[in-house]
This record gives sequence, C-alpha cells and structure tokens, in this order.
Amino acid sequence: MKRASHLLCVLLLFTTAFAQQLTQADRDKGVAYLQQTEDGVAKAIKGLSEGQLKFKPAPDRWSVAETLEHIMLAEDYIFQNVTDKIMKAPAGAANRDTVKADAAVLAMVPDRSHKAQAPGPLVPTGRSTPAEALARFQKSRTKTIEYLQSISDLRQHVVDSPLGQPLDAYEWLLFIGAHSERHTKQILEVKADPNFPKS
Repeated sequence: MKRASHLLCVLLLFTTAFAQQLTQADRDKGVAYLQQTEDGVAKAIKGLSEGQLKFKPAPDRWSVAETLEHIMLAEDYIFQNVTDKIMKAPAGAANRDTVKADAAVLAMVPDRSHKAQAPGPLVPTGRSTPAEALARFQKSRTKTIEYLQSISDLRQHVVDSPLGQPLDAYEWLLFIGAHSERHTKQILEVKADPNFPKS
C-alpha cells in the first residue's frame, strides 16, 4: 500500500512537472484577441438608431439588438463554465498539440458557414436594452481579460468541446473572443441587408 501511494505521488509530480505551460506569448496573443474582438462589437453597433437596432432581416433571424444580447449572455456563460468546471478538470494528453487546437478555435468558431443553435439560456429575450447589453458585455470582457492575465495554469485543465476536440481553459477563453467575432459578423450581415433602415 505504501509503495502504491509512493508511485502515485511520483506520477503526480511527473505530470505536474511536464504539464503544458501557458507561455507569455500565448497570454499576450489571447489578451490582444479579446481586446480586438471587444472593439469589433462596439464598432459594429456604434451610432445605430433604435430602428436599425431592432430591424430583423427575416422573422426567424435575430436583430442587431438580439445578437448583441446573445453576445453579452454568452460571455458570462462561457466564462463561468471556465471558472466553475473547466479549471477543475484534469490535464490533457502530454503530447496534445496546443498550437493546432488554438488555431482551430480561431478558425472554426467565427466561421459563419456553419450554423449553430443557441442553448436556451443564451437565446435573447429583450431583457436588456442595447446600451445595457454593451455595458455588461464590456464589463464582463474586462473580467475575462484580467483572468487570462492572472491565472497561470490555464493549459493544465482540458475538457471536450463542440469542435470535436478537447480544449484547455486558455482555448476556452479564446473561444469567448471567437464567439463574439462570429456574432459581430452576424451583425454586419444584418447591416448589409438591402432592407436595413438608412437611419
């Protein structure tokens, strides 16, 4: 029993020593991406009138206001999933290709050619005005960035994802930025509709 306990301790020390670490370059890249995608949301809705914010290209499509509310809701939802669940998950495989997984998040999540159904808690219901939704989104994004800047073991907690491959906590934070990029594109699609109000 003593020997098994000793072997377990050695194994845990070995795993911790060789677990993948978040580099400063990764951290800087993640912070820049979260800031860039936050700015993209704000720029996409800047100066829009109430009529423009509420315009729906079709009955089954979201308005700019609804899309913004969804972005706001998803920010908190995914971030809470990171802090409450993902950061309690075990490490992934030691040979996991983080460069490839990072790139997959940044390429696949913003890709609007693949449609996705929002889960119930993230469906907009008009619970916030666009101004309230933007302010809450920006406040939440500040918290997300501060978390990324302050937590060191983001690479050491891995769970399955809707992308068909496991993602670590850092990649889930990238996912938050990629999700807002995806829906900024959706806002731009609404604004490009030929029936979008001129003012």
